[in-house]
Amino acid sequence: MSEKRKSSSFLKQAAILASAGMIVRFIGFLYRLPMSALIGNAGNAIYGAGYQVYNLLLILSSAGLPAAIGKMVSERLAMKEYRNAHKVFLVSLAWSGGISFLFMVLLLIFAKIIAVNVCKIPDAYYTLLTLAPTIFIVGIMSVFRGYFQGMNNMVPTAVSQIVEQLFNAIFSVLLAWILVKKSVALGAAGGTAGTGIGAFAGLLVVLATYFLMKPKIKRKLNAPSVDYKEESSKEIGKILFCTAVPIIIGTAIYSITNLADMSMVMDRLLVSGAFSEEEATVLYGQLQGKYVVLTTLPVAISTAMATAAVPNIAASMALKDKAAVQRKINMAIKIAMVISIPAAVGMGVLAHQILLMLFPTMPDGGDLLAIGSISIIFLALSQIVTGTLQGIGKVKTPAINAACGAVVKIILNYILIVIPVINVKGAVISTIACYMVASSLNLRALIKATRFTPDLNGALVKPTVSAMAMGLACYFSYKGIFALKAGNTIATLFAIIVSIVVYGFVMLIIKGITRDDLGVVPGGKKLIVIFEKLKLL
Repeated sequence: MSEKRKSSSFLKQAAILASAGMIVRFIGFLYRLPMSALIGNAGNAIYGAGYQVYNLLLILSSAGLPAAIGKMVSERLAMKEYRNAHKVFLVSLAWSGGISFLFMVLLLIFAKIIAVNVCKIPDAYYTLLTLAPTIFIVGIMSVFRGYFQGMNNMVPTAVSQIVEQLFNAIFSVLLAWILVKKSVALGAAGGTAGTGIGAFAGLLVVLATYFLMKPKIKRKLNAPSVDYKEESSKEIGKILFCTAVPIIIGTAIYSITNLADMSMVMDRLLVSGAFSEEEATVLYGQLQGKYVVLTTLPVAISTAMATAAVPNIAASMALKDKAAVQRKINMAIKIAMVISIPAAVGMGVLAHQILLMLFPTMPDGGDLLAIGSISIIFLALSQIVTGTLQGIGKVKTPAINAACGAVVKIILNYILIVIPVINVKGAVISTIACYMVASSLNLRALIKATRFTPDLNGALVKPTVSAMAMGLACYFSYKGIFALKAGNTIATLFAIIVSIVVYGFVMLIIKGITRDDLGVVPGGKKLIVIFEKLKLL
């Protein structure tokens, strides 16, 4: 296979996941609008508190498995060790099923204690109860997704994610609407119950896909192949443990920092003496329901690139193809930055306007978005470099660097949030610092491990220059249209469209996007024809 076709295959899988990720996040964003209107900032705080505990338990039980399984399966398939690859799947299924079932039971038993002592919001008890079964469902589903990803087939993961989110959106809003009539706490729990229903729908999709693929898998298992040593379940279990645990720890550390936000924001705001418990809950609701939701929306691209990078780079490492490894690393980082840098600038410029458009009855929280939009860049960089480090086998390094970032975050939280004029913005500033530290350390470790030369000009300089031009166009186009009495929504949407056009135009002019870049992107040949006609290439 030619270098261009290899790159195209890698990007095709990433594009499938990225498309699904954008759809999933867009659906998630859309359903949070009516749900936020139903349960309000106080309900968002209850919802967010329960979700942070659920996320941590989910990470501890299974969140590292898709990456670990994908890496192990792709390595074995690259060497045509089909029986070993399938055994990885079976061992992972037993492991994840057992651990996730245990965490489900523990959460059901200790939900009230966790709500009072960890969340510091007793009403989060109901959200914890409804989320408990989801841990087991997602634990099983993550194994199937990892297995498919190891086969370099991202379609089952992508389809199951979209189905999962559709069911989640429908039932979250429906149940929140029904139950909020009884209390805000039950309304928030109705929203989290939709998460479990969505996960079950996604599980059915991956199960159906597996049974459709089973005849093909059996043929490969039974077909004559090159001689290789068949690994025992114990050997695979040991490798899986050593691969998955560092990934889980690294992911869990970021989740723990979110739990730290949940506990420290409430405590430090109250310690400041400037806010009542109700006011502190509202501020935390702005942080979780608006800032976190909106800033994680553009990161779907880097998440997809990181997910696709792990098995792709692992396969290239197994074949000792160093040139392919370096090419894929630079490609993944460049695409992530080309998307995340303008997203950060645009969201920062239009922070207050976006919240007024999306939450017309409660547009507060714009300062959080304006200050914290830069975290999009460092979160994207951290994710993509973490994925590449895991792909080359350096699975412990991101965990260590995440811990360094978490320490910085906790210290800044403690110092900043208690200052009344800074208040909850301290959690946003500490998040930026956390991701800056982690991404910088990860990038340094990646350069040291692979000795690759980062394309700083293509990945950072040109996207930044184009984003600055875009930011100016965004600001003045909004002001111009708003001055014509068009209203905030129309002015904001117009400014967003202008921003996209200006950014793309400047990137083409300064060769931030080249013919070679478009040549390996799915559908890129059509774009080349269009841009040539417009004399932009």
